[in-house]
Amino acid sequence: MGETLKEKTAKGLFWGGLNNGVQQAIGLIFGIILARKLAQADYGMMAMISVFSLVATTLQNSGFPTALANLSHPKDEDFNSVFWFNVIVGVSSYLILFFCAPLIAQFNHNDKLIWLCRYAFLSIVIASFGTAQNAWLFKNLKVKQQAKGGMTAVIMSSTVGLICALCGLAYWSLATQGLVFVLVNTLMAWHYSSWRPTTRNITFKPVKRMFKFSCKILVSNITTNINNNILNLLLGHRYSDKDTGDYNQAYTWDSKLFYLIQGMVNQVAQPVFVALREDSVHQVEAMRKLVRFASFLSFPMLLGFGLIAKEFIVLAIGQKWIVAAGYIQILCLAGATMPLFTLLSNMVLSKGRSDLYLACTFGLGVVQIITLVLIWEMGISTMVVAYTVINILWLFVWQGIVWKLTGYNVLLFLRDVLPFALTALAVMTATHFVTAPITNKWLLMGTRIIMAASLYYAVMRIAGAEILSECQNYILQKLRKKH
Repeated sequence: MGETLKEKTAKGLFWGGLNNGVQQAIGLIFGIILARKLAQADYGMMAMISVFSLVATTLQNSGFPTALANLSHPKDEDFNSVFWFNVIVGVSSYLILFFCAPLIAQFNHNDKLIWLCRYAFLSIVIASFGTAQNAWLFKNLKVKQQAKGGMTAVIMSSTVGLICALCGLAYWSLATQGLVFVLVNTLMAWHYSSWRPTTRNITFKPVKRMFKFSCKILVSNITTNINNNILNLLLGHRYSDKDTGDYNQAYTWDSKLFYLIQGMVNQVAQPVFVALREDSVHQVEAMRKLVRFASFLSFPMLLGFGLIAKEFIVLAIGQKWIVAAGYIQILCLAGATMPLFTLLSNMVLSKGRSDLYLACTFGLGVVQIITLVLIWEMGISTMVVAYTVINILWLFVWQGIVWKLTGYNVLLFLRDVLPFALTALAVMTATHFVTAPITNKWLLMGTRIIMAASLYYAVMRIAGAEILSECQNYILQKLRKKH
């Protein structure tokens, strides 16, 4: 008997969590070692060019993975058309960026970026050969296989990056780490996907057919990448390599945590919503359950990290990064809402409304860019605060669109989110004041982690949180099966 959608979703969340958990844990270990070995300027160099690579990669896949996932029954010719289109655009994008590298270096006032760009951007070409395979795995909810591929890629790339850093390759070690990750991840996608491209009867008709939907995803994803990296872009132009590196380090640690939950829900959300598209009642029920699940994990994890940010940064990667700790405490507030952004936007896409998805994403980008450019003379901290506030407020713009499409109104949304958000905030506040007298950093960090986790769990148990019981029961079932 085949698995039900509910069982596939639960398995997807489990393997998505394991995948992201292992990746972030490995990233934590290697990130600490690399941050101790490398300078702020090394991270700043990579931060300056990251947005160009992300935009080019987004241009290369052109939103077709999402378009394929949104088809009820995509055919082999659909995947084949997307595969060859991605390869052509990927190679073309790399060639354009290769010759534009001097302009990027000039914008950031750093000639060293020319060959760093040309080397790091090779990942665009490599990734183009795996987009269709990853889309096939995503569409078929092969989360376990994606998890194995992702874990293998992060282990191998982190190891290579560390070896390069120990050999004194500075920022080249970070670029090499990124290249190896994309290469291994692409090879693993080919290994686990049963679909293969063919050179027979290549046609781009399916691409043309999907383009009306995918082009809006393309523009939206490019805008999202710019939105997420706008501070790196502006700081690289206006401030020093070191300043850019401090902010990038803060954003990297913040994103490690919210990507953990965001990655879990992102791997199941759209396929599940599309499968339930003809049953609006159950679709909203699935949405609400995923919102509660994301809130249950995201708020205590991100607010808790903000609580221990200074101790963690000093103990893990050194006093030289203390400025980044202050940025982390601000960014964690927005980071806690990022998994909710993912769920709301996936619901919009599942309704086939890529136009609304584009409008909302583009609107956020315009507001952010205008605001940050207007205030960039006020200092980096002010820019980080503004970035955080805008992202939190924009969550309700997304929610308003979902309300219009599904009837999932703001009161229901707040009922699903606020119990976890307010509990996490109260727990972290209480923990902060109770532990404030402790002066030893190791003892302070350990005490805060144990106290905050225990208090949050106790409150959830006393309140009878259904999502806690479901998570515990699923884990217990997995353990019983093993024995």
